[in-house]
Amino acid sequence: MASTSVGASDVPNPRKNDDNADHAADADHADNKNTVVDGGPDERPVVFSVRHLWKVFGPKADRIPENTDVAGLSAQELREKTGCTAAVRDVSFDVHKGEVFVVMGLSGSGKSTLVRCLTRLIEPTSGKLEMDGEDVRSMDRGALRELRRRRAAMVFQHFGLLPHRTVVDNVAYGLEIQGMGKTERREKAAEIVDKVGLAGLEKRRPGQLSGGQQQRVGLARALAVDPEVLLFDEPFSALDPLIRRDMQEEVVRLHREEGRTMVFITHDLAEALRVGDRIALMRDGRIVQLGTPEEIVGSPADDYVRDFVRDVPREQVLTVRRAMRPAEDGEADEGPELAPDTLISDAIEAVARTGGPVRVVDGARCLGIVDHACLLNVVARLQGPQHDEHGEVAA
Repeated sequence: MASTSVGASDVPNPRKNDDNADHAADADHADNKNTVVDGGPDERPVVFSVRHLWKVFGPKADRIPENTDVAGLSAQELREKTGCTAAVRDVSFDVHKGEVFVVMGLSGSGKSTLVRCLTRLIEPTSGKLEMDGEDVRSMDRGALRELRRRRAAMVFQHFGLLPHRTVVDNVAYGLEIQGMGKTERREKAAEIVDKVGLAGLEKRRPGQLSGGQQQRVGLARALAVDPEVLLFDEPFSALDPLIRRDMQEEVVRLHREEGRTMVFITHDLAEALRVGDRIALMRDGRIVQLGTPEEIVGSPADDYVRDFVRDVPREQVLTVRRAMRPAEDGEADEGPELAPDTLISDAIEAVARTGGPVRVVDGARCLGIVDHACLLNVVARLQGPQHDEHGEVAA
C-alpha cells in the first residue's frame, strides 16, 4: 500500500524555522550558571556574538562584574550594598545570519538596554561584543557611525518621523545622510514605501497617517539603507491589537522574502512566538532560557518560564516530534505520514481525517507514530516519550 502524505491546514500559527527546530539552548556552567549560550550546531555565520556582557548603572559600575562578592547579589541587594543597578548581567548569546532573534521580558528585565548595547547606543560596562567578527567595543567614532547608519538599523516604538516631511522624504532620510542624490534616494524610497504597503501615500505627512501607517514608515526608513541587521525595540507595543497583529505579519513577510537578520525586543509572549526563530527570555538582567519557541513552551527551564508560557496553546507551537510514540509491528512500513515539523494542531486534524495512527517520517525513515492518545497527552501537558539524538522515539 502506498503511503499518503497528509497536508497541514492553513491556520494562524507562530513561526517555525526548520533550520532552528532542533537547536537547544544550553547553559554555560563553566563560568556562571546563569550565563546562557547557544547550544545547537547552527552553521550559519554569526552576525552578533555576545559573551559575558554587563551593563551596570551607578557609582564605580566597572567594579561590579569583577567583584564575585556582589556580582551574584539580587537586584535589590545590589542596590542596597553598592548603589548600582545591573540592567544586563553576564549575558552570552549568538545571533546567526538570517534569523529572527527575539529578546523577551517584562518591564525592567534589561531587554531594551541589551539591544542598545549591541550598537553602543548604551555603552556596555564589560564583556565581549562582536559584529561579523569585529570588536564593537573597540570601534572608534567613525566606525561606530558607519555601523549605525549602514549595518544595523533600529526601529523604535516611538517613530521619530519628521513632521514637515512627506512619507517618501522621511523614508529617504537615511539615504540623504549617506550622501545619496535626491533623485536616486527618492526612487529607492518609493520602492521601499511600496514594499511595506504604503503605495499611494508617498506625499502625505506623518500627521495624516494612522499609528500603524506611521510605524510602517519607520520600518521603511530602516529598510531603505539596506542594513545587514534590523533591530526592533518594542516597535508595536503602542499600537492597537489588530494593527499590532498586522505589523507582526508584515515583519514575518519581509523576513520570508528577504531573509534579513533581525533582533526583536518585546514584552509580549504571543508576539515573540509569532515572529521569532529563537527566543531569549530575560529576568532581572539575565537570560533565564534561550531556545526555539517549541523549546521554550515544551521544556521550560524553571518555574518562572513555566508561568510565562502557562496559557500558550501548546498545540499551536509544539510539533509531532514531542508527541510521537514508538511504532508497533507493521506501523512503520506503510500508511499516511506527516513531516516531523508538523504542528500538533495540524496533526490532530490529520489523525481525525485518517481515523487511525499516522507515521512521522523524515525522508525514508519513520521516526515514530502519532495517534489520538499521544496528541492528547501533549495538549494536556502530560510527559511524552523521550527521543534520541536522531529524533527517533527511544525504546
